[in-house]
This record gives sequence, C-alpha cells and structure tokens, in this order.
Amino acid sequence: MRILAIESSCDETAAAILEGERLLSDVVVSQIDIFKAYGGVIPEVAARSHLEAILPVIDKAFEDAGYVRDGENDWGKIDAVAVTHTPGLLGSLLIGTLTVRTLAILHRKPLYAVHHLKSHIYANWLETEKGTEFPLVALVVSGGHTQIIYMQGHNEFEIIGTTLDDAVGECFDKVAKRGNAEKYQFPHPKIAGLDFSFSGLKTAVLRAVQKEVGVGIDFPSHELKKKLNEQQVADFAASFEKTAVEILVEKLKKAIRESVGVKTVVLAGGVSANERLRQTAKRLEREGVSVCFPEKKYAGDNAAMVAEAARFEVMAGVEPTDPYKLNISPRSVIY
Repeated sequence: MRILAIESSCDETAAAILEGERLLSDVVVSQIDIFKAYGGVIPEVAARSHLEAILPVIDKAFEDAGYVRDGENDWGKIDAVAVTHTPGLLGSLLIGTLTVRTLAILHRKPLYAVHHLKSHIYANWLETEKGTEFPLVALVVSGGHTQIIYMQGHNEFEIIGTTLDDAVGECFDKVAKRGNAEKYQFPHPKIAGLDFSFSGLKTAVLRAVQKEVGVGIDFPSHELKKKLNEQQVADFAASFEKTAVEILVEKLKKAIRESVGVKTVVLAGGVSANERLRQTAKRLEREGVSVCFPEKKYAGDNAAMVAEAARFEVMAGVEPTDPYKLNISPRSVIY
C-alpha cells in the first residue's frame, strides 16, 4: 500500500509518501518564522500560508519519493490518500481537506480522514523496530492537548485522562526550558483521577515572578521579562519544566496501576520531544512496562505520522471516507 498523506492542522504544511512500512518522502514547511513576532499563530494568516505552500509541498513529496514520470507526478504509484481532518484550526484544516478531497476525486483514490491525535500516537511506529505491546497507555502532549489514552489494540482508543483547562504544551509556550530546575518550587495541582490542570501552575509561576521582581499583581505580565535577568528567566523556566514533567509522569504512573494489563507506555505529540520528559518517563520501566517515544523529527506535526495512522486503518479494514461527504469538525476528542 502506497499512501500520500497531508497534514495542515495548524502552522505546518506537510506531505509524505509511505510505501508499506518504508517512508519515501517527508516534507514539512513551517510557518514559525511568520509568527515569531506575534507570539502565537494567527489562524487567518496560517490558512493563507497553507494555500500558498500545499501544492509545492505535494510536488516535493512526489519528487523525493521518485514518483515523477515525464515531469509529472505519477499518480499511478499512489494507492490511497490521507489527510488530517480534526482537530485543528478550521481554516488550516479546510485547506488540507479540500485539497485532498479534490485529488481523491480527480485521481480516483480512496481517502482516509485521520484524527490528528491518533496520528501523533502512531508516530511511535514510524521507522522503528521497538516492541510496542498492547494494552498500552499513550500520553498525548502538545500545544493544544494533554490526554492519557488507553489502547487494547490498534485503532481502539479510550480517553482515561484529559486536561480540565490548559494544555501542557500551551504552558510550555509561555516559559522556556533551561536553567536551574531546583531554584523555585511550584505546586502540583490536586486533581482527582487521571485528569490534569495547568492553569494554576501558570498562575503560580506568574505570582512567583511578580514576587521576585517586587511588583504587584496588577503589573502588566508582558512587561515582567524586562525586569528579570537572563539567569532568573532560565531558572524560572527550568523550575516550571521540572514541575510540569513531574505532574505528567505522576499521572502516567497512576494510569499504569489503574488500567488493566498495561505493557507499554508511549509518548506522543510535540512535547514528547522534551528531553526531561523522556528521561523522567523512562523511570516508569520500574513499573514493569516498556516506555517508547517517537523519533524527535516525528514528534511535531508532520504528514509521515498521518500516513502511518492511515496504514493501520487500511490493515484493519477501515472503510475509506467518501470525499464528497468529508466534513470538518475541529473537536479535541479521539472520536
């Protein structure tokens, strides 16, 4: 099975071609430089950037895969197309899905609409020989999501823990990750069960910074960095990172002990590239499980993970999506 996959859920325009288990091409165009000055993604600008980039990115994926004949993309080599359909920024998702719907109809290819978080989980199977055994629990951590998902087998998902407010990745966006991690002590939110809450942690960091520089709570938060020296910034960042990682791993340990027969823990999502999280999560192997994470180049948004998730759908006999009926519904649940 040869799959062309497209990812456009946020600010990366990506295309990849997977042939069986072999990744032939993986092209990612990031908009990070566009939004650097704004401190975050502007949805309308992101959508326009996807519109400009998506066809050249697809062409590059065909070229890198060697699927070009007589100067044209060789669609005879492609058996199916796949695309991220939810969740994400509405305009960004529309560019990707409308493009793939058109290509599926034009070239008469089956279309697989893949959930974004499912793709992040399946990045753990890309170009790896790691033994990932079921049942497993997956920690999905990104700029928009923090979830613990229980899987008894492929394409079987049960959300057993989720954030009640902010995603851990969104919090990581607010503070960097270096310095003395023991300098400042932050609280661990007391949230029952396997759910998370990070809004209180963000507030605790804010109050600690205000106290450090001697200003009141009415002082504009965006002006605080000007009152901190470089070492203070690094120490606050590292102390936050340590606390956030401890919270994540504490919940994972609880999930292992409360879920039936867990053999593997997998990390997924952009935050799974964090080295402190990887090193701390490895300690969970004391619980009798194996701990896996994707190669760092596949931790962030990319189309290779979408292709891999689609491959497992094909193997499971999942029916393709009718390209005329594919609707966009940006939700933050697995199904």
